[in-house]
Amino acid sequence: MNDIHLPRLGELQCFVAAARLGGTTQAAGQLNLTQSAVSRSINAMEERLGVRLFHRVRRRIVLSDAGRAMLPEAEAILARLSEASLTVMAFGGRAQVLRLAALPSFSSAWLVPRLAAFRRHAPDITFDLSARLDPPNFTSEALDAAILRLSGKPADGVIADILMDETLVVVAAPSLLDPRPGKGDGLPDLPLLQQATRPGLWLDWFRHTGRDMRTILPGARFTHFDMVLAAAIAGMGIALVPELLAAEPLARGTLALASDRRLNSDTPYALTYPARSLDLPAFRQFRDWLVDDARAAR
Repeated sequence: MNDIHLPRLGELQCFVAAARLGGTTQAAGQLNLTQSAVSRSINAMEERLGVRLFHRVRRRIVLSDAGRAMLPEAEAILARLSEASLTVMAFGGRAQVLRLAALPSFSSAWLVPRLAAFRRHAPDITFDLSARLDPPNFTSEALDAAILRLSGKPADGVIADILMDETLVVVAAPSLLDPRPGKGDGLPDLPLLQQATRPGLWLDWFRHTGRDMRTILPGARFTHFDMVLAAAIAGMGIALVPELLAAEPLARGTLALASDRRLNSDTPYALTYPARSLDLPAFRQFRDWLVDDARAAR
């Protein structure tokens, strides 16, 4: 790749500082450089790009049209580089870092509480864990694995280990349930809280009850199950949520079952990963531990 036109890091830093502070002298003070060093860097960057980034007006510099176009892009590059550096530094020098993506609510309710046990089992392995709703493209994304609901056959080159089936339950704040008579389907006449990324859940629940969907009172709509659960605990209505996510508030008594019936979905939770991840000893160790732990939890 011919990168002769690409600015150097120091040139970008000098350009951004001079643009934001209004002069090379001010930029030099911020960057702990001499004024002449800042000027040379900006001149070198202009020569690489073949454009003037500043107009020189007496002792002042003013951004040119090209400079105004370049400034936000240069700031974004420096910000991304800073973020990447801090991310790497956070690993604390560990060589074995597993990059995982997982469903946000599943992560907070089930996965993250178990990682401490894995840490005791494998103290030299750490994680870079991100929230994810959609299947990743392992070819283009720097991920070792993802924990998602498996719908259909995995993509070519992707391996899937089933962790557990998904069972959904209907829950609400106990104070809402005690005085409310149930309908023909056994549910009290309360707003039904909606999960935005799975809008068909309540339709699946009522599919075989014979209830007219037009009589259902829709409730507030939320993006994540964590938010749905919080709304149910606050008394905003009834929630249809995965049982494993509701287990803790049910045990605490902040939620109660609004029906004894359960809904089994056809999308189990699965650890998905590209074949290349099997070349990583740390991943194989985590995969074996996770599959065994999920089996024990079942």
